[in-house]
Amino acid sequence: MSNLIKDIDIISGEEAQACDFKTTADENTGKSRKLYIESYGCQMNFSDSEIVASIMKENGFDTTSDFNQADVIFLNTCSIREKAELTVRKRLTDFNKAKRTKPEMTIGVLGCMAERLKEKLLEEEKIVDVVVGPDAYRDLPNLVSAAEDGNKGVNTFLSREETYADIAPVRLNSNGITAFISIMRGCDNMCSFCVVPFTRGRERSRDPHSIVAEAQNLFSKGYKEVTLLGQNVDSYKWSPEENNKARLNKKEEEVSTVINFANLLEMVAQVSPKLRVRFSTSHPKDITDEVLYTMKKYDNICKYIHLPVQSGNSRVLSLMNRTYDREWYLDRVNAIREILGDECGISSDMITGFCTETEEEHQDTLTLMDIVKYDFSYMFFYSERPGTLAAKKYEDDIPLQIKKRRLAEVIAKQSELSLFRNKLDIGKEQVILIEGTSKKSDLEYKGRNSANKVVIIPGGDFKIGDYVLVKITDCTAATLFGEIITVNPIV
Repeated sequence: MSNLIKDIDIISGEEAQACDFKTTADENTGKSRKLYIESYGCQMNFSDSEIVASIMKENGFDTTSDFNQADVIFLNTCSIREKAELTVRKRLTDFNKAKRTKPEMTIGVLGCMAERLKEKLLEEEKIVDVVVGPDAYRDLPNLVSAAEDGNKGVNTFLSREETYADIAPVRLNSNGITAFISIMRGCDNMCSFCVVPFTRGRERSRDPHSIVAEAQNLFSKGYKEVTLLGQNVDSYKWSPEENNKARLNKKEEEVSTVINFANLLEMVAQVSPKLRVRFSTSHPKDITDEVLYTMKKYDNICKYIHLPVQSGNSRVLSLMNRTYDREWYLDRVNAIREILGDECGISSDMITGFCTETEEEHQDTLTLMDIVKYDFSYMFFYSERPGTLAAKKYEDDIPLQIKKRRLAEVIAKQSELSLFRNKLDIGKEQVILIEGTSKKSDLEYKGRNSANKVVIIPGGDFKIGDYVLVKITDCTAATLFGEIITVNPIV
């Protein structure tokens, strides 16, 4: 959930997929060839594209923002929603038109969709030259070379070890202020609606010392905020002897030390009090009080948690294999409020119209929203994904018009709650990090507060990358507006 998302965060699934999208910027360091990458989906995909760019840079490629000028085009894909796959297929049509005028161009599909549809893309439709899964990016130079010699290239091997910890990402489309740091790969949760465990493999955690070193390097280059990324950051677990969580759980008594997510969070926070730290995504079954108390201990750990609920009904949650129920989820929300206070931002993901969901169960989602009072949410109607447990076990039996109507009700409820939560900020003083100009006016600037809310302020005697203390004066359901009190209040 990520950059190129508008200033609004109360968004439906279709809107999210439309704007969760990035292309490469122009980089001219004298390399002889040009690479164009288009990335879809989650922050993990954008982070992966930065790893891919780094690997290709070491093999003679600069990046370009114009795919017509590229020697190699990569689409880093997402399979979470059907709309994302349809969008990628449409883009492949555009790229193949470009290839007809430049036959030597190589086109590759990377990431989750590559893992799921490798045979179809390569053999049946013959629309790409290279198909590479999330754990095989080191092999890209070899596969591109083979494709240029007329041999289709594929590597979708899923590793139990690969974390790319030794690769320094090339920061694509960077504002020089905020950056992602991948802390783990894969997912051991088997949510019945989700393809990620099948496309990204088992969970393994990256060496914490390499993570801290990356954060230190970013801070030394002027970055002011890092976001620690994982499919489920709360299950981060590493030891010098073992980085695979499933194996580590079985032999935890045999290793010298274990670093969990709370430990890692503290290590990164200690890089500098001037470096903001965020993380995504948390899982309700795994987030611990230890993490919450670590957040409370450090002012530079942002007070914001993305805690996807998916449904407010326990039976539906069981069908989704989320491994918690409504009561457990609300207990975790209560812990957040008790330890971090009401000003901690909480956001969620929600799916309407999951298999067999009744009207009463849909109402449970709306009532849970009223209890939690999310600051914003990412909302979708259920889209069956081939290969998932739900596709194998359950009938997708809710008509589309009912799914969409329920989604509209969830969106309306979230809009109401977002406005309520934002109004609570009016009159308060908050520190924001200036990230750029407002989309509506170059005379205004935007930043985010600790709770991850966008704040618009008038221009002043500050620059992008400065911390600014502001007083919130007004709001909409999506945005806060403020006036400057002090520039650079953090010392």
